[in-house]
Amino acid sequence: MGSSDAIVEVTRGGRVESRHRVSAAAINQQGELIAWVGDPELMTFFRSAAKPIQALPVVADGAADAFGFSDSELAVICASHSGEPDHVEAVEAILSRIGCSEDDLECGVQWPFHNPAAEQLRSEGRSPSRIHNNCSGKHAGMLAWSRHCGVDTKGYIEPDHPVQVRICSEIAAWARADCEAIPLGVDGCGVPSFALPINAMADIYANVVASAEADPNSAAGRITRAMTGEPWYVGGTGRLTTRLMEVAGGRLLAKFGAEAVYCLGDRETGIGITVKIEDGHKRAVGPAVVEFILRLGLLSGEELGQLDDRHFSVVKNTRGEIVGEIRPDFQVERAD
Repeated sequence: MGSSDAIVEVTRGGRVESRHRVSAAAINQQGELIAWVGDPELMTFFRSAAKPIQALPVVADGAADAFGFSDSELAVICASHSGEPDHVEAVEAILSRIGCSEDDLECGVQWPFHNPAAEQLRSEGRSPSRIHNNCSGKHAGMLAWSRHCGVDTKGYIEPDHPVQVRICSEIAAWARADCEAIPLGVDGCGVPSFALPINAMADIYANVVASAEADPNSAAGRITRAMTGEPWYVGGTGRLTTRLMEVAGGRLLAKFGAEAVYCLGDRETGIGITVKIEDGHKRAVGPAVVEFILRLGLLSGEELGQLDDRHFSVVKNTRGEIVGEIRPDFQVERAD
């Protein structure tokens, strides 16, 4: 199973200049592979697409209720945020409520993804700090769980810390696997990252949206409601994840991960989806994701129109002239 013909191609002067191989998998509520491109069993790291699952213990174990987290705060705990002022304020609010500060964050320093936010820091003669890290919300959630459960917050990024042990058990439960059997790496922000086949990631998202629809008050239901109801806090201005959830009116649960892995769950059909650009180049993500979900019939014509600039992106030179295009070129294979 799988084909090397699934690509996103980059053109210049009407000729193909570069190609990005794509693998993707769609799983139904019965755990069956219903559609794919490339290799649906490709093993890769979950990266930040795992954040909604990593956030589930914050709700399931009572920390969210104990600290009174709002939907926007739960959304930023699941986020790869852009470091815009309201993102930073949301993380600061979480830290204040749990009795922690930015000094307790063990993620690294990172410039905001949002260029105007980064330029504002520069214009004020300020450097970024850990709270601007796109993962600071996730780290604040880990601190919140630790505070609520009465464990030391120091070293919370280590695999043997109770919060990471708890998260690994959560990932394993949704993946129908043993925690010890899931290969681990170190994520960009220092916490463990989990390697799974992309069809397993898609299955997780299918199960999360199914659980959310079955019980809106469950941990999965509350995380899904927070992300789809407050999509700006999950990404930020102009980000694909935010745009997809906004355009779909909350029907799609969506999350990007580094190295071009992307997961979605459709709340109406119960389908879970993972798309992976094999060389990790994020410029191919929008065209591949939009094309794949379009081929699955999960976008209306009106919705597609609002995502047209992500479906077919343009290549510009330094003069701002359009000199090429980034476009999907693949067929979706389907189960009999």
